[in-house]
Amino acid sequence: MKTAIGLPLAVLSLVAGVNYLHLQRVVAQVEAGDSRNNGVEVFAHYKYFVNPNVLVYDLRDVAGMSSPVDVTRVLLQFAERQKNRQFANVELTFKGDDKFVMEGDYFRKLGQEYSTQNPAYTLRTLPQHLFKPDGSRAFGEWSGGFLGVLTRQMEDFSSWHRAWYIDDLAASVKGGIAHAD
Repeated sequence: MKTAIGLPLAVLSLVAGVNYLHLQRVVAQVEAGDSRNNGVEVFAHYKYFVNPNVLVYDLRDVAGMSSPVDVTRVLLQFAERQKNRQFANVELTFKGDDKFVMEGDYFRKLGQEYSTQNPAYTLRTLPQHLFKPDGSRAFGEWSGGFLGVLTRQMEDFSSWHRAWYIDDLAASVKGGIAHAD
C-alpha cells in the first residue's frame, strides 16, 4: 500500500519541484527584485506542469497602484531571466483563463533585448506579436505616418491589457460591491 501512494507522491513532488526551480522561483525573484513590481502576482509553470515546450505565464493578481506598464515590465524581466531557454509558445493567462499566446522565439527575443532595446519601442510593438488562443492574430501591424502608427500601437497596448486582466478585475470589483437599497 505504501508503494501505491509513495510513487505518485514522489512523481508529483518531482513535477512541482522542477516547475518551482525553473520557473516560479525565477518569477518570485523578479517580483521581489524591483520595488515597482509590488502588486503584480504571477504563477509560472509548464503547460499541464509537464510540457516544457510551453510556458504558462499566469497573471494571478494586479493590486495597488500597478499599471499596465508595471505588469509588462514583470513579463519582460522574467523573459530576460529566461532568455537562454527555448519555448515553442508562451501562454498568457489570467487566473488560469487562456487569454493570449506569444511565440517562444519572440519571448526569447524580448528577454535578449530587455537591457538594450528602447522600452517604448518594446511596449508599443509587443501586441502585434500576440495571438488569441485559437491561433488568430490578436492585433495587427500598423503602417503609415509615425504619429498615426504610434497612436494605434498604444491603443493596442491598452486593449491587450484590458482583454488580458483589466476587464476581469473590473468585473470582479463591480460584482463584489453591495448596493444599499
